Amino acid sequence: MSKSLPLRAAVLLWLEHARSLPPTPQAITDLALSVMPEWDTLEEAVAAAAPRGEHPDLYAKADGDWIPNFRTLLGTSGLGEATRLIAQEAPVPVSEVADSFVAFCTHPAPVPERWLLLNATFPPGTCIPLGRHTLQTFTLEELLQAVPMPELNGLRPHGLNLGLIEGAPLLHVPDPDYVVTRHPAWFDFTGPRAEAQHWQALLPLMLWDSHLLRVDSVFTVQRGRHFDLNPGAVPLTIHSHEDRHGRLREFDVRDTGEFHVPDQDLPALTAFCTAISAKIDAIMAGATHQRRIPRRRARRLERAARHVLSAYQRTHADYGVWEVEADELHLDYVIALEALLISPNATDNEGIANNVRSRAAALFLTPAEQDKTEALVSRAYKARSTYVHGDVIKDQTELKKLKELRALRHLTLQVILRWLILTPSDTDDLTPLLDAAAQGTGREEHIDQPLRAFFATTPPRTSPADITTP
Repeated sequence: MSKSLPLRAAVLLWLEHARSLPPTPQAITDLALSVMPEWDTLEEAVAAAAPRGEHPDLYAKADGDWIPNFRTLLGTSGLGEATRLIAQEAPVPVSEVADSFVAFCTHPAPVPERWLLLNATFPPGTCIPLGRHTLQTFTLEELLQAVPMPELNGLRPHGLNLGLIEGAPLLHVPDPDYVVTRHPAWFDFTGPRAEAQHWQALLPLMLWDSHLLRVDSVFTVQRGRHFDLNPGAVPLTIHSHEDRHGRLREFDVRDTGEFHVPDQDLPALTAFCTAISAKIDAIMAGATHQRRIPRRRARRLERAARHVLSAYQRTHADYGVWEVEADELHLDYVIALEALLISPNATDNEGIANNVRSRAAALFLTPAEQDKTEALVSRAYKARSTYVHGDVIKDQTELKKLKELRALRHLTLQVILRWLILTPSDTDDLTPLLDAAAQGTGREEHIDQPLRAFFATTPPRTSPADITTP
């Protein structure tokens, strides 16, 4: 603490000097501030309190020497903005600003994180571990602690309205290899899309409730340093109400979509996600296994999840899919089914459609659901073949096609869930058990009992039609 006192005094002196600066922001840019004589005193205080050996992120090379980086100290920290606001006689709390700047310089640099904004509603205080990820709803105070110089919130003329994402479900995960730039982009197009990169955290949520869940935006957070959510990346709905004078007032509300979790469902959701995340992790641990089955099984689970998530991102309502993409989404769901229901040890492609149909049906417990599943998979394969061969499905209206696609989406989610419940994470394979069950052998022991046990102890929001609940 004693090392920080001279730095704090230097910051307070700098902020006092800001009162004599011209109020025009263009006249006191960060570059202009960095060449003022008073900056040298603050720079020396930073070097003494936060030497480069302990805080290399604060330094840059100039003329062969390492010196405190004014772009970081003024721009990233928010000190430059505080200086301009004081020059404009804004009510800046200088003591709190000084404390924030000292903490910025002397505390270890936080690990970068990727944050995903979901189009859903969760109860306040939600905090669900999902493997390496965490699903959390932040209070306004918690969000303020993540932005640089939180004392300036509400004073910045173009600041982010954190109220738009207060209480929003944010899926966050550490990303230590991510290089935070001065002006990061709100959506990173340099790699796989977000739903593909973060499928292991998104999939348990989707399996718990079939209502649509999508990623609305992705941004980088380095808590207390960078918070790059672009306000335009928050989908909004305009609401209106009459004030007490009868005048119509409009205000923005975050679009929450169809995925809503009430307070009473949060414990069940948490338990379900914990169980499913453990099963996903166990299967994905085989990705580097030397044996063929665990290695291929892990890859196929990832492939199935990515195709389902890709289809979800293009499904904007329960029956809402662009007609020109409906056939393509059929293909996504069929690929997901094939990835899971073809043996990881298979060496040929004979009878794929028949195998997928019979194995998918074997995952259900009643003859009625088995027959329904076989019929739906058969129709899905017919639609897939029509699309791949360049033909057009002529015997379906648009509404019928969307209903069929919705049913296929729900079936695919059920197949993924049941596959996860039943699939061993060792070198055994599920498909022989499904083939035997389809022939009436070993069904109660290997299929029915494990499914009933899981759904009895860790049910999703809605119990499937073939699962009888007491």
